[in-house]
Amino acid sequence: MKKLKRLFSIARKLILLGGNEVGLALIDTLVALAILGIVAAVFLSGLATTARANSIVDEQATAKSLAWSQMEYAKTVGYVYEATQYTTAPIPANEDYANYSVSIYAEPLNNPDDGIQKITVSVKHDDKEVITLEGYKVE
Repeated sequence: MKKLKRLFSIARKLILLGGNEVGLALIDTLVALAILGIVAAVFLSGLATTARANSIVDEQATAKSLAWSQMEYAKTVGYVYEATQYTTAPIPANEDYANYSVSIYAEPLNNPDDGIQKITVSVKHDDKEVITLEGYKVE
């Protein structure tokens, strides 16, 4: 009888210990899922930031290329005394240049105009100025 009580006592401890292990496994799983969720949120946030940075760099590179080509175009057209603006070269029609606009301003360095002008090329994307490039044009 004493041995039977001892056997039941051991069995009860094993069942309770086994029950505690199941409870610990559930808590361990929940903690692991919470940590995984936090890591996933940080990773996705970094991914979104990288995508936005890539978009900004692409916009600036496109605007810079457009500004340089427009500056070269402005320098090749005939010199106009007392000009305040020059016409722009056609912007390429492909999707890389969609929603970009360009303005070319001229300002004589001396009054009266002695054949040297400061040229300013301004590039906008979606009506937001992205880059301004300055150079000089001589007769």
